[in-house]
Amino acid sequence: MLEKLSLTCDRLLSHLQLACCLSHCGVPLQGKDLLVYSNTDTEEEPLLLTGHHAEISAMTFGNRGRPVLLCSASADYVIVWDIEVCRRRTQEGKVAAGKVIGSLLGDVVYLSFCVSDERVAACSGAAVYILSSKKHEVISTLSSHLAPVTSAEFCPWSPDILVTISEDRTFKVWDLKTEAVCFQSFVLSASPLLSVFFLEENRHLITGSTDGQLWCFSLSDVTKCHMVTKMDLQKMEKRHQMLQRNVSHDESVTEQSAVDNVETSKPVLKIASCSSNMDTSNDHKRDNSRLCVGSTDGLYVVDLATSELLTAIYFKEYTNLSITMAGSWFIPPGQDDSMLLLASSLFTQCVVLLEVCLCDFREIWACGEGFSVFPSSPALPESPLNAEFKKKEIHQPEKKGGIKEQPLVFHSRVKSSGYTNAPRRTMFSPKTNVQKNSFSKKTHTKTGLLLRDYPGDDAAPTIPHIHQSTGNRPVYCLQYSGDGKQILCGLGDSSVLLYKSSLTGNPTVYTGHDKPVSSVSWSLNRQRWLSASEDQTLRIWTHGGPEPAIIMGDNTFSKPIRGAQFYYLDKFLLVGSGPSLNLYLYNVDITRDDIKRYKQRSVVRLVRSFMTTSATDITAWSAINDFFSHIVLVCGSDRSIQVFDMNKGTVASELPDAHSRAVHCITQNKGSMFSTQAPDSYNLFLTNAVTDGMKIWDLRTLRCVRRYENHLNRCHPCSSAISPCGSFIATGSEDNCAYVYDIRSSSYLPQAFRDTRTQCSV
Repeated sequence: MLEKLSLTCDRLLSHLQLACCLSHCGVPLQGKDLLVYSNTDTEEEPLLLTGHHAEISAMTFGNRGRPVLLCSASADYVIVWDIEVCRRRTQEGKVAAGKVIGSLLGDVVYLSFCVSDERVAACSGAAVYILSSKKHEVISTLSSHLAPVTSAEFCPWSPDILVTISEDRTFKVWDLKTEAVCFQSFVLSASPLLSVFFLEENRHLITGSTDGQLWCFSLSDVTKCHMVTKMDLQKMEKRHQMLQRNVSHDESVTEQSAVDNVETSKPVLKIASCSSNMDTSNDHKRDNSRLCVGSTDGLYVVDLATSELLTAIYFKEYTNLSITMAGSWFIPPGQDDSMLLLASSLFTQCVVLLEVCLCDFREIWACGEGFSVFPSSPALPESPLNAEFKKKEIHQPEKKGGIKEQPLVFHSRVKSSGYTNAPRRTMFSPKTNVQKNSFSKKTHTKTGLLLRDYPGDDAAPTIPHIHQSTGNRPVYCLQYSGDGKQILCGLGDSSVLLYKSSLTGNPTVYTGHDKPVSSVSWSLNRQRWLSASEDQTLRIWTHGGPEPAIIMGDNTFSKPIRGAQFYYLDKFLLVGSGPSLNLYLYNVDITRDDIKRYKQRSVVRLVRSFMTTSATDITAWSAINDFFSHIVLVCGSDRSIQVFDMNKGTVASELPDAHSRAVHCITQNKGSMFSTQAPDSYNLFLTNAVTDGMKIWDLRTLRCVRRYENHLNRCHPCSSAISPCGSFIATGSEDNCAYVYDIRSSSYLPQAFRDTRTQCSV
């Protein structure tokens, strides 16, 4: 942050609307006059404008580059100045004069031009006056608020739409043609609203209050305005600071920040877009969601797409500045790689013009810890991932002389001697001249299915293919097999159904649990699968076997199982229960002793139990089994996301307050045998939380990169899945629908898959 200009005024301008554009900035002089400075050459003599007889209370520049118009207001006049004409008249030795467009409107606190600079909105008391910028004319008077109006802005994509905010803590959308209110919001906060801003690319309306609250509303249809997201500067700052502490891992930094941390209010004084004209097309699309929020202690850069704070620039960090606390801000649109900021001091008679380089922001946004789902080195020698079963040494007894009594057979299974069978009457005859097929018929018929790729460029499916009813039994979980040929469904009646992917024919039914099945998982070789239930038991089934090969119960888990799956290419079992994530070695042996059939020959051994930080209970977790990965993502009831490094057996990092509620569903991009993706796409994962929508996170930077609302704020997500090509997100919701989100176009598909009986699982 660089200070380009510092001005000492004759009075306090802490709550006055200042004026700044890309080329000029203006400040009052002795209350009634104006000084206009050049931003490109601050050493140039300022332009003096005189004409007001009362103290100036508000000023603003026009939106067009030429001519440069400046509007100023006082209790007596509202005057529009043409800067180029006034400078020319001053150079000729004449007095610069403006055009009076309004008179005796009262104490005007805010001014704004429309997009074409033909109209001016002046806020005075509880009314807003729409004035012509070319002549002395009051076009209309808008009065409907119950308290003084604090700001008014014209809609950039609809010139006849005006939005006003007031100290009555509401905003109103006006139709200037009919002078009627199109939409009136509810009471947003306990504090007055101070600033309003339009984001034209997404057609969003953002407003902020004196207590640091930010609301984003969709204004695509002025009659159906709905809230998109809500943010709190103070909470975002705390999350950002905790993340920085986790990244630095420096106790001295933590202690120093705790000493310097003083609880102060953070009013939203000004909102502006944080983007430059030099960005590429992709970067420009990404930067459009970033906002600059000016507050009393500094400038905050917020990502609207993720509702997260990217960085904060505090005045106290720059000792060479003439300002320590701001009373008002004005932020014109950025140009090239810099942004100009005009701020007035809160307690001193000072106004400064600051310049911020946007390149510094991009360097801050690009930094990260560098986590990846792909291991960068082999497992450590002492790693729990190197655990193996101990091989038993076989001790053969020494042979001694003498004949001892022993049975005629030496194995548990006895074959019949065949005395009761009919005698054989046909002699053995070998088969000759048998033609051998060079290729297996099974391989020939299924090669095309195994090599077929997932259509990555096609649209998401929107037409239901088949409907399969499970009766009155709700589906708690389901999962496709790796080859896409079978589907496992865990039901609420404690049974598991095994379907063909076409959902034709009768399913195979597996029973044994006493409570609803909460989790099912296929092994990588698709020869076995497991089921976990709310009865705190886990069962491993083999393909085609009517009985489970392994049963884990008998008080093995003290709390309900929050997920179970095969891990590390089927070498381990991962089970989440309570605050612990348990890693098990297992060996499946389906052979049975005919005499002791009750005895289980399969073996399960606990390798290590990993505890979450602060012993918080696990609500959801995710791991990858399709390839070697040391990373396991765990969500806790304290709303955190913890990154477990299974190679070292520790919590590598933690994301505090990832959602406003505890995460109940987490999904990783685990890849598919039918699709090839870029390696970086596997580092993305998706989380769901009630009332807080969905978030996509990047494991490389541990930041939220995109946030999706609750299906247009109609419902809460229950479960989610990512398509094999990584382009679509399917979400089951409690409004009995499954919604499909297209990541490439950042929009929901218009069709929804509906089931009118119960909430949807995907």
